[in-house]
Amino acid sequence: MDSFGDCESLVTHRLIVLKEKRSRIAFRNPRHSAVRRVVIDGCVIREGLRCDFLLINESSVEHFVELKGSDVRHALAQLQSSIKQISADVYDGQKKAFIISTRCPLASTEVQANQFDFKKKFKADLIIRSSGYECTI
Repeated sequence: MDSFGDCESLVTHRLIVLKEKRSRIAFRNPRHSAVRRVVIDGCVIREGLRCDFLLINESSVEHFVELKGSDVRHALAQLQSSIKQISADVYDGQKKAFIISTRCPLASTEVQANQFDFKKKFKADLIIRSSGYECTI
């Protein structure tokens, strides 16, 4: 994986919190492993569609994160664009994509269809949750 220069920092915190306005996600890091935290929006990618953050754990699993109000469809486009531009292996490799929304206006069948398409296209798990979601990295 490429280095992202000044857009990247190495963190070992027990809880890695990413937030923007009212959207927030927390990644538990119980072993204090080294995690690469990359600011995508406005740093790695300055123009066009782009997600907010990328976390890369010690197993090289890429975690793309888009923090959103309620426009989940736009968030999907931002994640797809970011993966195509900066993923170490766009159509393979281990990836997870997160949309953290203050409201999720999509029907559950539409969410499931998007998750299926994302898995097929990028071999990435797509997780759509409301703000405050926590998971282990």
